[in-house]
Amino acid sequence: MNKPSILVVEDDVPVRCLITTTLKTHGYKYLTASNGETAIMMATSHNPDIMLLDLGLPDIDGIEVIRSVRTWSNLPIIVLSARSEDSDKIEALDNGADDYLTKPFSVDELLARLRVTQRRLNLLASDGINSPVFVNGPLKIDFSAGCVWLGENELHLTPIEYKLLCVLAHNVGKVLTHTSITQQIWGSTQENDIASLRVYMASLRKKLERYPDAPHLIQTHVGVGYRMLRVENDEA
Repeated sequence: MNKPSILVVEDDVPVRCLITTTLKTHGYKYLTASNGETAIMMATSHNPDIMLLDLGLPDIDGIEVIRSVRTWSNLPIIVLSARSEDSDKIEALDNGADDYLTKPFSVDELLARLRVTQRRLNLLASDGINSPVFVNGPLKIDFSAGCVWLGENELHLTPIEYKLLCVLAHNVGKVLTHTSITQQIWGSTQENDIASLRVYMASLRKKLERYPDAPHLIQTHVGVGYRMLRVENDEA
């Protein structure tokens, strides 16, 4: 499997060196930028597969970089930032970031996030998201029939639960904020919608984890949102 090319956007030299050394050691190709304007230019001209983006850049805020890139590209963006408040994570994710890693982070966690993003890229490249049937480990969604199976067992979901599961499946591996999910489910972002989301998510999880050996499919990002995890050995 070819590893994706990475654009590292980081103005802190020691941190940038740590990241690039890690990428080089593990066989990734990479480019670097130390400010936002250069990052946008390089994203346009070099077409990297993934961007690692610090938010605290010397010229423009990293959020502006995300907004700019999202006007023309779905390039996966993983934020690496010392901003640890939920509000900062939500702002980045709502503006189009795919993931958020808080500094200081471990090398192993960075590599894991890259693998998750690469699996999502591979899935998109194989057109798995747009196919009539979505498969993730034992989970199978037949979009045309509106049916869901977990192994040999058909799951009986409410319309909201089914729609919620489809939203997560269409963004497998990506963190979705409460706001983005409620917007897609109910078309609004009221506080009571978020409360309802928690209720429906708990019900959906209960059904997904009803059977023995059912994998953990939905990951909670406390105060931020949810992510459907990509299950290894999908063909097993």
